[in-house]
Amino acid sequence: MSQAGLTEQNSHKLGTWSVFVIAVSAMTPLTVVAGALPLGYGEVREKGIPVAYVLVAIVLAIFTVGLTAMARHVPNSGAFYAYAAKGLSRPAGVGTAFVALLAYNAMQIGLYGAFGVAAHNAAAIFGLKMSWIVWALLGWALVSFLGLRQIDFNARILTVLVCAEVLIVLIFDAVMLGHPAGGSVTADTLNPGLIASAGGVSLLVGAVAGMVGFESPLVYAAEARDPRRTVARAIFMTLGVAAIVYGGSAWAMSVVAGPDRIIDVAAQYLNDLFFVLPDPYLPGALVDLGRIFFATSLFAAMLAFHHTVARYALTVAREGVLPPALARTRDDVPVAASSAQSALALVVLLIFAALVLNPTTDLFFFGTVSGGLGVLVLMAIASLAVVRFFRRDAHGETTWRRTVAPWIAAVFLILMLLLSVVFFGDLLDSDNLVKVYLPPVAFLAVYLLGVRWGRRLRRDRPPVYAAIGTGLPPENPTTTPEDPDTVRREPRATAPHPRDAEHPSGPATPVAPETETAAPADGATPTPEAAGPETGKPPTGT
Repeated sequence: MSQAGLTEQNSHKLGTWSVFVIAVSAMTPLTVVAGALPLGYGEVREKGIPVAYVLVAIVLAIFTVGLTAMARHVPNSGAFYAYAAKGLSRPAGVGTAFVALLAYNAMQIGLYGAFGVAAHNAAAIFGLKMSWIVWALLGWALVSFLGLRQIDFNARILTVLVCAEVLIVLIFDAVMLGHPAGGSVTADTLNPGLIASAGGVSLLVGAVAGMVGFESPLVYAAEARDPRRTVARAIFMTLGVAAIVYGGSAWAMSVVAGPDRIIDVAAQYLNDLFFVLPDPYLPGALVDLGRIFFATSLFAAMLAFHHTVARYALTVAREGVLPPALARTRDDVPVAASSAQSALALVVLLIFAALVLNPTTDLFFFGTVSGGLGVLVLMAIASLAVVRFFRRDAHGETTWRRTVAPWIAAVFLILMLLLSVVFFGDLLDSDNLVKVYLPPVAFLAVYLLGVRWGRRLRRDRPPVYAAIGTGLPPENPTTTPEDPDTVRREPRATAPHPRDAEHPSGPATPVAPETETAAPADGATPTPEAAGPETGKPPTGT
């Protein structure tokens, strides 16, 4: 393998628009609008979904201020992992990496359930009838193929899909707002007081799950043309679109169905709600087109999250934390990490098919909500890392960027995380103890496992430990003041040279610190240069 295949990707091919499109496709506007929002109304049975998404978007915008400030000083495709390593400690960084890999894999694999059902429904328009698992496996095959192609090629495909689905959402929203139940538009579901309940609080983690992907520009910093500006612009643009599209769509559905009826109607139609509500006011062909774009939206999301997982795994493997084989690249494509993610997804899909589980509730809803909880854990850790990183060194950033915004975000995110864990069962609308407790316990377990692994690396493999959070292979494990948990290796003291004693009145010749040299192989004779005074010859240079 060439050295280039193991170093940080630096092709710098992506502009702000490309990174923004990748982020929006990871957030999957039509997937959230047609998939997550109806399930929120119908399964959680709460009306505060519109205000929950707007509130979460505001908190994440404040969080982004400090996050992008730190990103300017820690450019790394590992994103949250690298920030935890630099801001908190290297073991904490490894724990964060393990949480990230579990969370993003849960999101990506969970999407296959909704894609299989959506593709089945879309194909039925043309008279094709195949099981959801067949469509899910076809989607898996295409994602696996495109995952091995260069990212700029994928960005062009995602651009077409994202523009189409956003256009469909805006058309449907306008139609629904133009036909309010009872003849008048109401803002009942925009009341912030709807969040002040157990069920309302549980909507927050659902909103976070819907927002997952907004942070993906951080993963592509090494491939952006201007990382300092591109990443920040793309994230803020993505959050703006999310607040308008998600909050607006949830409100529009409540307007056309009626605030008092939206929960019951959503429970009846679930993932078909977004297409049923405007159906009486639109041509049937346009509604069918919306169902087709719903399937392509899910595919775009699967592809975007696949790339995110692959780049996380690549970064962690390149530093030696995961097996180095996962760091293999070809033409700037993380082929090994991509193939590993595809293999994991295939195994999970086959297990779900064998157990005949529900693709919508057991795979899509449970997987994406659990992944959303994991990403909320990542955000809480990253918010603390940003605070501590700038406490040690301001790096020329303003007080707002380095202190005020990070502290506000940290308080809100930690509070949201704690409340989400407490009310996780309400969010899932399930009494199944395995479903309720498995995700929080799993994320805690993998985090502690990562911390333990990081400490073991410090003890057994110092070069790898020194490379954690750098994005580079463990070749030159130097330490800096920004890495206080690294053990420094001081040069050993050397005895005075005999000639200094013979000439006490003369200036002493400086003696260089003793350096380590490789020991000669068994049976080898030391060279005169290496032998020095003990061989009867002076060292070289005297």
